[in-house]
Formats: sequence, C-alpha cells, structure tokens
Amino acid sequence: MTLIENLRAEARAAPESGIVAVMNRGRDRDGMIPLWAGEGDLPTPAFITDAAARALAGGETFYTWQKGIPELRQALARYYIRHFGKSVAEQEFIVTGSGMHAIQLALDAVAGNGDEVVYLSPAWPNFAAAAGVAGAVPVAVTLDQSGNGWSCDIGKIEAAITPRTKALFVNTPSNPTGWTADRQTLQAILDLARERGLWIIADEIYSLFHYGDSRAPSFIDIMADEDRILFVNSFSKNWSMTGWRVGWIKVHPCLQQVFENLVQYSTSGVAQFMQRGAVVALDEGDAFIVEQVERARAARDLVCGILAATGRARFTVPQGAFYLFFAVDGITDSRAAAFDIVDRANVGLAPGTAFGPGGEAFLRLCFHRRLDQLEEAAHRLAKWMKSV
Repeated sequence: MTLIENLRAEARAAPESGIVAVMNRGRDRDGMIPLWAGEGDLPTPAFITDAAARALAGGETFYTWQKGIPELRQALARYYIRHFGKSVAEQEFIVTGSGMHAIQLALDAVAGNGDEVVYLSPAWPNFAAAAGVAGAVPVAVTLDQSGNGWSCDIGKIEAAITPRTKALFVNTPSNPTGWTADRQTLQAILDLARERGLWIIADEIYSLFHYGDSRAPSFIDIMADEDRILFVNSFSKNWSMTGWRVGWIKVHPCLQQVFENLVQYSTSGVAQFMQRGAVVALDEGDAFIVEQVERARAARDLVCGILAATGRARFTVPQGAFYLFFAVDGITDSRAAAFDIVDRANVGLAPGTAFGPGGEAFLRLCFHRRLDQLEEAAHRLAKWMKSV
C-alpha cells in the first residue's frame, strides 16, 4: 500500500476547496479584482489591533484559560444583551480558534461514526467537509429558488431525517445565497428538532449583516433554555478580523466543561493578546459594524444594478450576508465559467459547484469591497457575459 492509502479514508476523501482552486488560478495576476473569498477589503481597525499590540507588548504570551479569558466571555454576554435583548451568563461562552474550529467542536460533540447531519444547500463547503472528516455523513437539503427568491421547505428537511440523524446545521443569513430565515421558518425548524430529538448547530455569523431590520431573526428569539442548540460564531466578518482566527460557541452552561475539554484537546486555547483585541471589538465596535453593513448595502445595490442591466444575470437580491449568488443564462458549468472569467475578465469569483447541491449553475461574488473596484468588476463581468 502507498503512504496515502494508509491514511484514514475520511482524511483521503476530504475534498479540495473549489474556491481555492479558482484563487490559485488567478491570485498572482496583475489587475485581478478578487471577489472570491468571504471577506471584505478593510484591515482590522486600529482600536482593535492597538489593544492586541498593548497586550502582546505587556507580556500576555503565556498559556491562558482554555475556555477564554473571563473578560472576553463577559464582553460576549454584553454583546448579546445589546444585540439580542437576552441576558446571557458568561458560562455560556467558549472561545475558539475561529468559527471553523467552533463548527468542528460542535460536530465532535454531537455526531460521528456514521451519524447523519442534515444541512441546507447551497452552503459554505467547509461544514459538509468537516462533518465527513469527523466520520459523520452530511445530508444536503436544497433550498428552493424561484422568482420570489430562496426559500426553505420544512417538509424536505423532515423527509431527509432518518434514525441516524443527530443534528441539523442551519446557516442564516446564508453563505452563499443570502437567504435569511424568518421567525416562522426558524420556529418550524426548532419544532421539528424538538419532535425528533435533534441538535441544531446554528451558524448565525452574518446576523448583523442584514438589510432589513438591525439584525436577522435568530433562534435566540424563540428558544427555551433547555433546547439542544449550539451557536457557532466568529469575529471574522463583523470586525474585519478574518486572519485572526478567533470565534466562539454559545452553549447551555451545563455544557461548558465538555467544550472546554474539547478545546484542550484540539488547540488548547486562543492566544491571550488576541483575546484582548476581541474584547475591544465587542465593547467598542458597534459603530464600525453599522458602517460595514451600510457600506455593504451600497455595494450590493451597485453590483445588482449593473448585472441586472445585462439581461443575462439571474439572481435574488440578498437579504443578508455580503454575497451575490447569480446565474448567467446559457452557463451550466460554473467551475469552467469561473476559470474563464479569471482568464478573460481578470475578476475572481467562486464557482457554485463549490457550494454543493443546488449551486452548480451559480457564481458567488463577494461584494464587501470598495465601490470603485466593484463597479469596474461588474462592468468586466457584463462584458464577459456579452461574449459568451
């Protein structure tokens, strides 16, 4: 047997990222406008980086609390009071080494060894891949798409549940579609989870990137204290901290020790000086979030207007997050199209094939960038559409 054949089958089966494949095609090209990754173009603001730098200079470089420093967990509690109107104890929070790490720990806690986890697709690909690596079986339920936008059919979720199903993964507002569940849909999902004895892994990372009310509806609005819900989240999007790799899980207080143990045996905690920056982000960053959302709203409207004018692009204006998930008439292979757009338009998009069932004909454009770049990128895309 070869070396690779001696690895676990789950590790060998971990897929290459379809997003990174396109990025590798075009990342070094002059004049490339990169709209493929899920991040904005603003660096972390100084009020956050300065706090981390002060802590680093002050010698906060030793082992620290596995579950996160008390000051950060207390700041998270204050954040939830302000934005969700719910009093939350600091014992409900575990600091993680990114939102992705939070998802991995949630999966470690509830599924594995052939258990099934149902998720809504098109979806950010990392969840399904992480479930597979953990030994679980990801089961896709496709969102419906029509002239009225994206929607979730609860009956399809119910039909996908089997005796092996352990959890439902729900990302709203959604990456990549921008679909945002209303309160009634969340209630129907929660009722189903209660009836079947399932966990919900709630990815609400884009809750504040919502173009209706000040935030999107949340399971927090409707849940009871004993509901089986694990909330996974990250500092990446709200505060331009994608490279920091700091996130959190919100759990019932009785689960804190279990998740602290899972942190111990994975990363052993997040660097204390980075946590100091995260504290300041939470306590002083609300105005920055408002600016970010308004900037993204203007960018969304600009891009949608230019692409709609081509008569070739089909899309639903996203209710949340900061992606436009669009199809082009006559294009069925989005992976080939994404490579062609890199080569001929010098614009980087993520192919819908990377986002699983239901996404094959679409392309994802991250519009969380400055307007002049987006305008140029949209006009390049419009020109490309006319040529194919």
